[in-house]
Amino acid sequence: MPKSQVIVINTSPLISLVAALGNLEVLSFLYEEVIVPFAVCEEILNSENQVFAQSEFRQATWLSKQSNPVKIYQFLLNSLDLGEASVIQVALNQNITTVCIDEIVGRRVARLNGLNVTGSIGILLRYKQQEPSLSIQNAIQNMINKNIYLSQNVIDFALKQAGES
Repeated sequence: MPKSQVIVINTSPLISLVAALGNLEVLSFLYEEVIVPFAVCEEILNSENQVFAQSEFRQATWLSKQSNPVKIYQFLLNSLDLGEASVIQVALNQNITTVCIDEIVGRRVARLNGLNVTGSIGILLRYKQQEPSLSIQNAIQNMINKNIYLSQNVIDFALKQAGES
């Protein structure tokens, strides 16, 4: 499977991937460019709650970390947090077709704006196609151990898709 071109990613998938795998290298394996909006960078680097993901985020120097905030349409800010709104706005501004968002409302708004959506589980499942030795079960357990919430439906879906149910 060739690398996809470009993806814009939100905070929670970055944190979830660090929780699942211990780093963000999976993104560089799957995508030619991973854009992190300024607001997402700020959320990760300035949050005391996500200390475990900060060093991995800093080490991923290949990420395209935006250094300036983007002007966001008010309709996005009315229903989303700043990170999700920034992800969608950057994708729309730069004609990028795919975003990575885990939250349900953010995913819905992205789709309503004509964007393709994936999330942390989607990234892991896509990576498993390339790296069959990856245990989705272990990745999910690592996420849960780091207090990443996953619904039972998402867990069951991921395990079934991975052939691990």
